[in-house]
Amino acid sequence: MKEPLAYREGRLLPQSRAGLSLHDAGFVQAVTVTDLARTFRLRLFRWPEHLARFRQSCRLAQVPLLADDATLTAAAQELVEHNSQLIDAGQELCLVLFATPGPLGWYSNSHEPASPTLGLYSFPLPIARYAALFRDGATLLIPAMRHLPAEMIDRRIKHRSRLFWWLAEHEVRGRDPAASALLLDDDGTVTETAAANLLLVRGGVVRTPPAGQVLGGVSLGVVRELCGRLGIPFEERPLRPGDCFDADEALLSCTTFCLAPVGRLEGRDMPAERPIFERLLAAWSDLVGVDIRGQFLGR
Repeated sequence: MKEPLAYREGRLLPQSRAGLSLHDAGFVQAVTVTDLARTFRLRLFRWPEHLARFRQSCRLAQVPLLADDATLTAAAQELVEHNSQLIDAGQELCLVLFATPGPLGWYSNSHEPASPTLGLYSFPLPIARYAALFRDGATLLIPAMRHLPAEMIDRRIKHRSRLFWWLAEHEVRGRDPAASALLLDDDGTVTETAAANLLLVRGGVVRTPPAGQVLGGVSLGVVRELCGRLGIPFEERPLRPGDCFDADEALLSCTTFCLAPVGRLEGRDMPAERPIFERLLAAWSDLVGVDIRGQFLGR
């Protein structure tokens, strides 16, 4: 059976041989910048935006990225072309980029300067993982833990220093195994989940936390674009838990599942009628030529 390919430091190789060294800063110090794109009909969606965010994250995190965009694009397309042959018909791929400063010499008794680590790999889009979002909506709980202060790590950086999210998710799953954590800032305003941007609908207006308070979601940008096309007002403004409870709809946007409704928030059922969600999801499905909900629900 053929093995999926990965990209490491300028060459393609079997994915099983693409692991990090035990001395790599990405493993030793969790200095790993990352991004994730997905395909529709086996074509990468919004790849330029993901690549631009990845490059920005590397710059802000002081992680060298020596490959140019053309090289990364060619590698991504080759991986999709090869690895898509190893999945079932109708499946899609997720493509991950990651970069680290490279191996730390003092862990291996080397005096050579570190050479940056750069990789790309793919995996099948986990349809089953997200199906419940379209059946029942997401369940969100607010943990006691607050978001990592923006003064410590710029929130424009998409990175894998995820311990605080790990702890927050375990905290809320102790209350509800199906829940995801919705973190607040130190000032009590709402931020995001570990995987998605939050959007609230009130009086026909879509609102989301301001840029700089949350990761700049590529899918959030798609929602903003679709709102413009559909004539739906879109605002960035600070949000508080009370805004969530008063909302007509609450939505999550994410690369993998695109757009999903929130069914319960802090033990409260959100309204079952979701007209803005339905309009946006239909427009997104038209944009990519795929019935997104049908894809996740197997119909």
